[in-house]
Amino acid sequence: MRIAIVGTGYVGLVSGACFAEMGLDITCVDTDRGKIEALRSGQIPIYEPGLEELVRRNTAAGRLHFTTDLAECLDRVEVVFSAVGTPPGADGSADLNQVMSVARTFGQHINRYTLLVTKSTVPVGTADRIRTIIREELDRRGCQVPFDVASNPEFLKEGAAIKDFMSPDRVVVGVDSQRARDLMARLYRPFLINNFRVLFMDIASAEMTKYAANAMLATRISFMNEIANLCDRVGADVGMVRKGIGSDTRIGNKFLYPGCGYGGSCFPKDVKALAATARQHGYTMQVIEAVERVNEAQKSVVFEKLHAALGDLHGRRVAIWGVAFKPETDDIREAPATEVITRLVGAGAEVRICDPVAVTEFLRRRSDLEVLPARTMYEAAMGADAVALLTEWKEFRMPDWGRLREMMRGDVVVDGRNIYDREEVRAAGFRYFGIGK
Repeated sequence: MRIAIVGTGYVGLVSGACFAEMGLDITCVDTDRGKIEALRSGQIPIYEPGLEELVRRNTAAGRLHFTTDLAECLDRVEVVFSAVGTPPGADGSADLNQVMSVARTFGQHINRYTLLVTKSTVPVGTADRIRTIIREELDRRGCQVPFDVASNPEFLKEGAAIKDFMSPDRVVVGVDSQRARDLMARLYRPFLINNFRVLFMDIASAEMTKYAANAMLATRISFMNEIANLCDRVGADVGMVRKGIGSDTRIGNKFLYPGCGYGGSCFPKDVKALAATARQHGYTMQVIEAVERVNEAQKSVVFEKLHAALGDLHGRRVAIWGVAFKPETDDIREAPATEVITRLVGAGAEVRICDPVAVTEFLRRRSDLEVLPARTMYEAAMGADAVALLTEWKEFRMPDWGRLREMMRGDVVVDGRNIYDREEVRAAGFRYFGIGK
């Protein structure tokens, strides 16, 4: 089975490598010639555990190919996945220019039945627009080539994307023809031999499912952050509260961990896009819009705790442990650390950053911020007035508190992810500040 995947970003490249691993012939397409040349030589543009090995192995086996020209491979494939970017516009709505460009090229060059599957996160109704564009292009050519459009949203967690793709808990597919359904069932059957968990539905429902899932998870995070902020004010321990409510089977304990806010490429963008879609249809999603407001405010909590503990921040030295939005990725998009560091630098603090993989990406994207990179957590903390944990990488989880106390100038620890034992940190001579505890 031959497939083309347009877009070699996070979703496209992981999908292509995993499909190839199952024996399919995959062509990954991207308009960025430099990226394609790098991939051909085995250079991976993103950090994802296991991805580099997967790409190199399947490229060497002749199952994974890279090109800049979608048109030239359309006659060889049965399915085209569109996995291009849908960045937020000024009003929060998804920018669909790249999605529509793929549809236009598809309509201009298909010569036999082909299925176009949207894997990008797109608003409800996008499939109808895609279908219209394809028909317009076919009409211009004077052709009546059969085709189908489908929706197959991704549910990959950065840092665990390969496992999520190879052993998914469910695969959501929106189709409107039996031919498309049969093709998608054939495509995913090798991944789900023991338990075929493909959920077929109409296309609009599939498009909505992706946004609804991310919005629900984001809501749980913002809800717990609100509870944590109130716990700070009334003297309760949010860790105990989390256990108390998480043991209720109707609620469960997933995504109930308070912290310094969510980030990344999905939650912030998708929450904004869902709210924008609602406004475009004359409806205000009050809960969803509140989720976004709470999260933006939460990103300042660590800075406020540092300011309260240290007073005037001018000339103070602060070590930041973790700049990626979560562990096991170098993605700093919408990362809480960026907001904290921006405010610290603006207040005149000297900031040292340490992250196992994301420092280079941070320095590249935020060259406007004057920060000092450190190779280790201890190097970052040398002579520091305070340490702030923003990303719960494994190597940050069990510091040598005695060693830190000797090398630091100050005694402030701000735990932005609530991973440390408060009494243990205090016993080492530090002032400990968690989120809601």
